[in-house]
Amino acid sequence: MPDPQPRWIDSHCHLDAAEFAPDRDTVVARARAAGVDTMVLPAVDVASFEAVRALAHRHGLAYALGIHPLYVPRAADADLDRLRDALRRWRDDPRLVAVGEVGLDHFVPPPAGDPRRERETRFYVEQLRIARDAALPVILHVRRSADALLAGLRRIGVRGGIAHAFNGSAQQARGFVELGFALGFGGAMTFERALRLRELAATLPDDALVLETDAPDIAPQWLYRTAAERATGAVARNEPAELPRIGAALAALRDCSVAHTAAVTAANVRRVLPRMAALQAAGAAA
Repeated sequence: MPDPQPRWIDSHCHLDAAEFAPDRDTVVARARAAGVDTMVLPAVDVASFEAVRALAHRHGLAYALGIHPLYVPRAADADLDRLRDALRRWRDDPRLVAVGEVGLDHFVPPPAGDPRRERETRFYVEQLRIARDAALPVILHVRRSADALLAGLRRIGVRGGIAHAFNGSAQQARGFVELGFALGFGGAMTFERALRLRELAATLPDDALVLETDAPDIAPQWLYRTAAERATGAVARNEPAELPRIGAALAALRDCSVAHTAAVTAANVRRVLPRMAALQAAGAAA
């Protein structure tokens, strides 16, 4: 008798993105056919709160609410109150599993004296407080900002969560794990030149890892296009159906079975986002 198809959780997918407007239903169906049981849809700004919630309910998925650091420059201070209000309004919604996507993005240093970094930090810290008060875990945007994120987490205790698209050091990885976080690995790990990231993926303990696509972004190696190709519009869109192949790449790095990788990473999502366990159990019983 053939082995059953491994079942996966995509812990980070922007299904509400404009790139999916022509065929969202087909994208979800293709993911389910590939073995992706569910996805977590993080919001990036207040304007996307309703959209991610509606998509989660339409397709039987999960969602998170937060203000992404790259959207902070266009956010109003009152948007923090809107986040609080939304979490309060939907606090009994079982599909609301986290506060996110929140965090810090230090990829491009601001000019000297520019207030944007300080405001980004203020939004991050305040959203940690909001998550703590709502008793929800957080989904973190980590881009050259791991140490600063860890400093905030140590000041303001939250219920763990996921460090999305992790690309830090082994020491930073341990810091997140010690605070109850799992680390998100996706398409970036599939590039052979990503030596440090692949070493981390290969050597971290099982309970440190979750899988994600960040679709439509962070395409895996087999979908990658050069800058010249992207300029002509020749970009292959990333989507949740790619997750099993990403998971197979992780399994190969760790020298373990695909079935084990699927089971462990899905269990880790359910552990660090506890509402996911109840949500999937309810789905299985339905």
